[in-house]
Order: sequence, then C-alpha cells, then structure tokens
Amino acid sequence: MGILASIPKILQLNITFTELTVDALIAFLFSLFVWYVNLFTLPKFSIVSITKLTIIKKVAFSLILGLIVMVILVFFHQLAFPKYSFFSMLMMYQFRGILINLTISMMLLFLYQTFHAQQVKLQMERLKSENIKAQYELLKQQIDPHFLFNSLNTLKSMIDIQDIGASDFVVELSNFYRFSLESRKEDLIAVYKEIEVLEAYLFLLNSRYEGSIVIDLLVDEQAKGSMIPPFTLQLLVENCIKHNSFTSKRPLFIAIYTEEGYLIVRNNYLFKKKENSAGVGLDNIKGRYRYISQKQVEITKSEDFFIVKLPLLYENIDRRG
Repeated sequence: MGILASIPKILQLNITFTELTVDALIAFLFSLFVWYVNLFTLPKFSIVSITKLTIIKKVAFSLILGLIVMVILVFFHQLAFPKYSFFSMLMMYQFRGILINLTISMMLLFLYQTFHAQQVKLQMERLKSENIKAQYELLKQQIDPHFLFNSLNTLKSMIDIQDIGASDFVVELSNFYRFSLESRKEDLIAVYKEIEVLEAYLFLLNSRYEGSIVIDLLVDEQAKGSMIPPFTLQLLVENCIKHNSFTSKRPLFIAIYTEEGYLIVRNNYLFKKKENSAGVGLDNIKGRYRYISQKQVEITKSEDFFIVKLPLLYENIDRRG
C-alpha cells in the first residue's frame, strides 16, 4: 500500500531516493495504523448482522482518526523537508490517506461480512441439527408410553376374562421392557434383533388376539444383517391392529418380507369405522427415518392392502453425519 501510494512521487523525475523512502514510509505507517484500527474496532461475532448505521459510524470514526494521524505524519515530513509547502503536502497526503482509509475499511468490512455469513450459516445448520436430534429423542421417548398403554389395556382385558396366560403375559412384558431399556439409546438396531423383539411382542399379542392375527415373517438372511430404527416393526404391527377390525373368522394377515432393498410390512385392509389414534405409529417411524437416513419410508394404500416399505440401512453408508 505504501509503494502504491508513492507512485505519483516516483513519476517525478527530480525526487530524491531519501524523499521517496520517507514518502513510502508515511504511506506504509498510515496504512498499518488504519488496518489495525479497523481490525480492532470490528464488532464481535453475533448472529445479528451489522446495521448500515453501525457501518457508517465505523467508517466515519476511521476517517476522522486517520485525518488526525495524517496531520501528525505530515508535520514530521515538514520537519525533514522544510522546502515543501506544509499546506500543499497536507492536502496531498490527506487525499491519499482518505483513499487508503476507505480501501482498507471496505476490504475489512467485506471480509467480515463474508465471515459473518459463513458463521451464521454454520450456526443455523448446527441449530437445525440439534433441533432434529431433539425431535428424534422426543420420538424415541414416545414409544415406551405408547406401548405401555396398549400393553396395560391388553393385560386388563386378560384379567377381565380371567385368562390363565395373564401371568406369562406379565413375564414377557417384563422381558420386553428390559430389552427396551437396553435399546432405547440406540439409533439403529440389526434387523435380526428387531425380529427377536417382534417375536416376543407377538407372544403378547397372541395372548389376547388368539387366532385373529396371522403374521408371516419372510426376511432373507442377508437383510437380517442390515439396520432399522428400534421397535419399528412393533410399531407397524401396532398400527395394523389399531386401524383394522378383525376377528378369528375374519383375521388380520400381516406379511413381513424383503424386496429390492426394502423391508416391507403388508396387511389386508379391514377398515375400522371408529378408532382412537394418538398419531404415534407411522409419524414416529417417518420422523426417525428423516433423522437417520436420507431414504424415505414409502406408504401405499389400496382397497385391499396397506403397505409400508422401510429402507434397509447400513450404518456406514446411510447414517447422517
């Protein structure tokens, strides 16, 4: 900056090397002063952008302070070279100083605004990620009370009809909750483990819906090593029971099988006219998949079947960072 500011002097053929050195030194010292003044007066980072009034005040402060400093530098120049007119030197250096000041101020403000925009974007992404994670944790917490509510209703019904399997039901329910406590911190679980949980859950269902629900598990061995969110199959089976009307003469058929990278849950559609829904099942599953993977849950509904397609995940590939 000092050399560039001294170009007009260099073009004067009668200027001495000493005068040129002093001229460049004045421009350099002034540029250095303006740089650090602007640098240290930049506001601390905040998600709130700098207002236009703040920018104007900042530039005005830098210009006024620069004018004062330049008067001091020209005074020392006059002491070194008294042959020059002080007023002429002052006008020349002040004009040069204003250009230097505006250049540095605008450059630093541009750099700061660019940095500010990047930091705001990073902070917004961080907040978005934390918000999604909080929503996901809330979804996981919904599973336990939802299942407990349904299980207690089932146990109450068994006690009302004096079902001798009520004690076994309590034991299996206890085992199921033990697994729930062990798995609640996991985002993903192997499909084969999920099937084991589902089979325990089916025992609880059969205690109440004897002969009314038929479930076919046709998951190939390779798919059993993939991953899905915990309790996904249990929630889907609950969803089938909740939204369909069935009896032993008109049973609910649920098929769980794999096809082209998806774990598919399909049930025959037996419309229930009146139903009470807490809105936990499918919304919960779709919400957890949105957090864990970019792949989406696919839902198909026809007159005869209701089909949910769950993407099979592989933790090292599908999981979000």
